[in-house]
Amino acid sequence: MSSPTPDPTTADAAVLHPHEPEAGDLAALAARTAGDDLLAPPVRLDDVVPAPELLEADPGTTFVLAGDTAIRVTTHPGAREVADHLAELLRPATGLPLPVADALAVDPAGPMTLTLAGTTPPPPATTGGSADLGAEGYRLDVGSSEVRVVAETTAGLFYGVQTLRQLLPAAVESPTPVAGRWALPGGTILDRPRFPYRGAMLDVARHFFAVEDVLRVVDHLARYKLNHLHLHLTDDQGWRIAVDSWPRLATVGGASEVGDGPGGHYTKDDYRRIVSYASARHVTLVPEIDLPGHTNAALVAYPELAPDKVAPPPYTGTEVGFSYVDPADERTYDFVTDVLGEVAALTPGPWLHIGGDEAFKVKGEVYTGFVERAQRIVADTGKTVVGWHQLAPAAHVDGRVLQWWGTDAADPATADAVRRGARLIVSPGNHAYLDMKYAEDTRIGHDWAGLIDVRRAYDWDPGTHVTDVPTTAVLGVEAPLWTESVTSLADIEFLLLPRLPAIAELGWSPRATNDWAGFRERLAGHGPRWSTAGITFHRSPEVPWPATPTIPGQRPAATSDTAER
Repeated sequence: MSSPTPDPTTADAAVLHPHEPEAGDLAALAARTAGDDLLAPPVRLDDVVPAPELLEADPGTTFVLAGDTAIRVTTHPGAREVADHLAELLRPATGLPLPVADALAVDPAGPMTLTLAGTTPPPPATTGGSADLGAEGYRLDVGSSEVRVVAETTAGLFYGVQTLRQLLPAAVESPTPVAGRWALPGGTILDRPRFPYRGAMLDVARHFFAVEDVLRVVDHLARYKLNHLHLHLTDDQGWRIAVDSWPRLATVGGASEVGDGPGGHYTKDDYRRIVSYASARHVTLVPEIDLPGHTNAALVAYPELAPDKVAPPPYTGTEVGFSYVDPADERTYDFVTDVLGEVAALTPGPWLHIGGDEAFKVKGEVYTGFVERAQRIVADTGKTVVGWHQLAPAAHVDGRVLQWWGTDAADPATADAVRRGARLIVSPGNHAYLDMKYAEDTRIGHDWAGLIDVRRAYDWDPGTHVTDVPTTAVLGVEAPLWTESVTSLADIEFLLLPRLPAIAELGWSPRATNDWAGFRERLAGHGPRWSTAGITFHRSPEVPWPATPTIPGQRPAATSDTAER
């Protein structure tokens, strides 16, 4: 991978790989844990973000992790992977061994059990909700002697584990052992997502980010049950993915970025690493090759794609709409076919995003003709085409998904495309664009769509937002982060958090549970978690953040006080 030198202030925290304590730490800490007070503050069952569909607290019950606590798992490879993930999350801070074993092979004292419902029937429902957990749902029961997560799929088990993680004290995010009694509040949660598509976008074209930074973003998505990462891989400022049949795209087109930085690109092995890491966390990668505009970097590498067949200079500014590949030249469609074919072959997920926005110099029938041909090329790869909502006037192809990023909910062209069969990913620029500033004095970001504080990111409904588009046509929600002003992992985290959990809750939780007053209180408890994990975030004045606990040996995270100076 060709990449810039890592930022020395963030490189040591680039990936949330748990630190494994030494065996001596495990034994010593486990021995003294039983006598320590509960870690404060205690967590309640209804503190979870995103808010669960149904919950029933049992205030008189807690489950305490102990030295003999084990994780039992049904005999299914995917379930075992989730159990190993849970153990890796909990061992560093608790110092407990937490062995993982087959459900039939572990002493029943003090277990945590992960069960795939297809192998072991779930316990009877007591919450009043349907027992059908679906493709991503789970049930979590916490009793005094057992914790049980039940799901019909490994994705559901994984999301149950993310909830379990949040029910432990914030100190569980520490990379080193913390003394204390690790208690989970008693009760039952039954939980399923509202929308099947819940995601975020990272623009790696305006500024290039190393693989480790992308993996860190994947971890943030997984923590809040977001299941898609859209990578904006190409733009005027840089081409970020290796293509064997057009090698200069990466080596020449990738050697620039906003502000005259060195740029960089992902090799195919880099990309596979991102795909694999995301898949293990039930995050599907959505690659975007932006066409027919936003292509200056491609034209620098291959001038035969330009309308005038002359190579433009590399572009390191932030204007849009000036570049495009030649829609009248058959060589352009060879290029599109080769690039989309190679990217599709690298990508196990169903989606292939072709951009389509701000192609101001390709108009009318020429534009729709190009889009229709590109859509057919995507279909020939076996993928489902996704594009920005400017694709709407083009003819429909089966499964087509439009990503709506407008600021005016009245959009007749998009509504017409939906009537013709399109589905929507909703990303309104004035609610979900996380590159917008929080306030006028925010150091980085934009304001063309307005200022987006945490409440504005939360107070809207993806299911009813676009006029004349029924909820049934909404595939889900995505929060894009464009990076014209973003140059480091700390910048990424600062703009993502705390707004990303707001978008996550809109995508996951039933609409009836969406309540700003309750959300801000639940969100406040995540500040200490991020601080403990060394994650940068904006300490928004809208949120009643508690005092950050001091954990011995823990490096404090950057918050708005440091990230904005």
